[in-house]
Amino acid sequence: MSGTASALTVKELTRYIKLKLEGDPRLADVWVKGEISNFTRHTSGHLYFTLKDADSRIKCIQFASNASRLAFAPREGMKVLARGSVSIYERDGQYQFYVREMQPDGLGSLYLAFEQLKSKLAAEGLFDPSRKRPIPRFPSAIGVVTSPTGAAIRDILTTLGRRYPQVRVVLFPVLVQGEQAAPSIARAIEVLNRLGEVDVMIVGRGGGSLEELWAFNEELVARAIAASSIPVISAVGHETDFTIADFVADLRAATPTAAAELAVPHVLELKAQLSQFRRRLEQGLIGRLRGERERLARLARSPALTQPHRLLRQPAERLDRLRERMAYRLAERSARSRERLLRLSRRLAGQTPEGRAALHRSRIRELEHRLQTAAAAAVKEKRAAWLSSLRHLDALSPLKVMQRGYAIAYDEKERTLINSVRQVQLGDILKIRLTDGKLDCHVWKLEEWEHGEAEGRQDA
Repeated sequence: MSGTASALTVKELTRYIKLKLEGDPRLADVWVKGEISNFTRHTSGHLYFTLKDADSRIKCIQFASNASRLAFAPREGMKVLARGSVSIYERDGQYQFYVREMQPDGLGSLYLAFEQLKSKLAAEGLFDPSRKRPIPRFPSAIGVVTSPTGAAIRDILTTLGRRYPQVRVVLFPVLVQGEQAAPSIARAIEVLNRLGEVDVMIVGRGGGSLEELWAFNEELVARAIAASSIPVISAVGHETDFTIADFVADLRAATPTAAAELAVPHVLELKAQLSQFRRRLEQGLIGRLRGERERLARLARSPALTQPHRLLRQPAERLDRLRERMAYRLAERSARSRERLLRLSRRLAGQTPEGRAALHRSRIRELEHRLQTAAAAAVKEKRAAWLSSLRHLDALSPLKVMQRGYAIAYDEKERTLINSVRQVQLGDILKIRLTDGKLDCHVWKLEEWEHGEAEGRQDA
């Protein structure tokens, strides 16, 4: 087989094709337009993705050194313009597009980067009004971060000297455009904060194109302004120019001249204001003095000063009444206290052995008196009853009856009282007792009366 001796290995063939591709000047520096797909950002910082269109696709890689300079963040589906070279990845034998630069297709890359960074910082709250610090009204020193040779510094110094010449200006020269501008500006802000010699800071430059102003749209500058403990006034470009630094700064000025005007007051305005304050103060003092004099005159004419005794009359009367009431209350209270003291003294005296003995003796005497009285009353009552009974008994005595002419008849032996004819017989001997003696009598006749007749005879 002729020619087999010159057969190439796969590696040799791949390297040959690689050399051919890398040697082609057309493929060494080419712009490719396409849509990003399969986008991957490796931890090393390298970007891996595919550029595709409707009919084809090509694998792409952008190394970290080039990817770090991108002004925007590539993402899936984004249409871009990529600049680079075509070569072979020998291990897989696939050709790839090695991207050195890349920008969005259609929308400007700087504008897209501006919008992306603006949205990112806004989401972090760096634009919140609550973060804005007040600008000191009378700063003693102002830091200016700008180019020492630009028109901005001249405008700032002229304006400060005209409006507030006593302020001290600390110029920190920086680059305001180019790749090193952003680190230079950020470092200047950091140094001024570390030194702490200024009260407010102006960061800016004169007008220019978007690319020339781009340093003030860098995230590095924005974060340096946000981290500054010294209030920052941004003054970038003209009135129509807005940068990320303007959103982050505590105060935005349309121009460097306007920044100087916002940083300090105008000395002539202050003098005019002071003169106005002085006039208002003098007028106020004169008016106050006039008012106080009139008030003093009214007070001098008031009855309280002209006839003070009138004011004391009623309080004096009231004082007298209060004194009387107080004396009465004191006397009353003193009497109650003495009475209570006397009762307590008595109770206390009754609690001693001598007092208790005296109390019991008094009680005994009282009981003896009551006993004697009761006994005398009882004796008197019994005596009266006895006398009454005695008089009643005396009234019922037969002797009393006999004194009225009656006599008492007994039997012969004087044992039985004879009060009926039926108790005797003819011939019986009866004993008749009279008031002054007695008689022995014989019964010679018996006559018994009827009941009615007997009563009639007695009544007769």
